[in-house]
Order: sequence, then structure tokens, then C-alpha cells
Amino acid sequence: MIGQIVCSKAGRDKGYFMVVVKEEGWKIWVCDGKERPIDRPKLKNAKHLSFTNTVLDSDSFKTNKSLKKAIAIYRDFATKKEEP
Repeated sequence: MIGQIVCSKAGRDKGYFMVVVKEEGWKIWVCDGKERPIDRPKLKNAKHLSFTNTVLDSDSFKTNKSLKKAIAIYRDFATKKEEP
């Protein structure tokens, strides 16, 4: 689903949160706004991604700056939720 936050399970970006920007069957294009800007998305296999239930609205990933901010907010929320 476009705009869904995912976490990489394999590769150099293992453990990083990213956002789905395009889907083509098992191929999923993801961006994080920093290492992978919107104009240069990364192709990932769907089995190498862990999908979250969070979907961003289209305004949250129009620019790299807004994408980085949205991912940072989600990452902070997810890490606080895991702490005892």
C-alpha cells in the first residue's frame, strides 16, 4: 500500500524504517528521505520488509524533509512503545 511505513529485514538498510512509494507485484519501491530520497527510491523484495499498520497521508511524503520528519516521529513512538 502506498504510504505505508515498513521496516527493512535484510540488506544494508536492515532495521531502518521507510515508506512505500510504488508497488509492482513482489517489487516494492521504498524511500526514507535521507539515504534514499523520493527521486531515487530503493527496490526491495516484499519478503525482505516488515509491514507496519501505519499509513501516511500523501502530504507526509511529498518532500524529503516531510518524509524524514514523519519517519522520525514514528520511530520515536515505536521505540518508546518497546521500552519497559
